[in-house]
Amino acid sequence: MSGTSPALTPPADATKPVRHADAPAPGVLLGAHYGQCFGCGGEQPHGLHLEARAGEGVSITAEFTVRPEHQGAPGLAHGGVLATALDETLGSLNWLLRTVAVTGRLETDFVRPVPVGTTLHLAAEVTAVAGRKIYSSATGRIGAPDGPVAVRADALFVEVKVDHFIDHGREAEIQAAMNDPDQIRRARAFEVNP
Repeated sequence: MSGTSPALTPPADATKPVRHADAPAPGVLLGAHYGQCFGCGGEQPHGLHLEARAGEGVSITAEFTVRPEHQGAPGLAHGGVLATALDETLGSLNWLLRTVAVTGRLETDFVRPVPVGTTLHLAAEVTAVAGRKIYSSATGRIGAPDGPVAVRADALFVEVKVDHFIDHGREAEIQAAMNDPDQIRRARAFEVNP
C-alpha cells in the first residue's frame, strides 16, 4: 500500500515471518475460530461468513459474498464491512504463526465500489515480525482472485496472552466459550483475533 504510515513500517531489526511447523497445510480451509465471530462465524446470521484457506509461506486467501445486509449506499457494500473483511483476513494469518494476536492498527484504501452480490476475493500475507508486533498486508479483488482491486490494507497485529480476552470480554460469552464441552471449539474461541 503506498503512503503507509510510519506505525505500519517494520523496524530495521524486524525479521522475516516463519510459518509454524504445526500450521495448517496450504489449501486447508481454516474454519471459524468462534461461531459468533462477525467475520468468520457461521452462527452469526448477518456476519460475513468469510472463509479463509492457508496459502504458501505465511499467506492466506479468503472470500465472502456481499449480501443485502452488508449495504452502505443502496446496492453497495458498506466501507466498514469491507474493512472488517480485511481485518478478519489479516487476523487469520496468525493461525499460520500459531500466535494469539489482536489488531493494533489497520489502514485501509477503498479503491472502487463493491456491489451487493459480488464475491470479494482476498489475499493476505505477513511481511515482517518484530518482537510482539506482526506486520501484514491484504488486497480484496472483485469477482475473481485476479479481478480488479477494490480494497487493500496494511495492518499491525500485537501478540497477546489469552488473558486479554478473559479480562476484557463480556462475562456471559467468555463463560459460554470456556464451558463448551467441545475441547477443540473451546480452544479455537481464543486462538485468533476475536
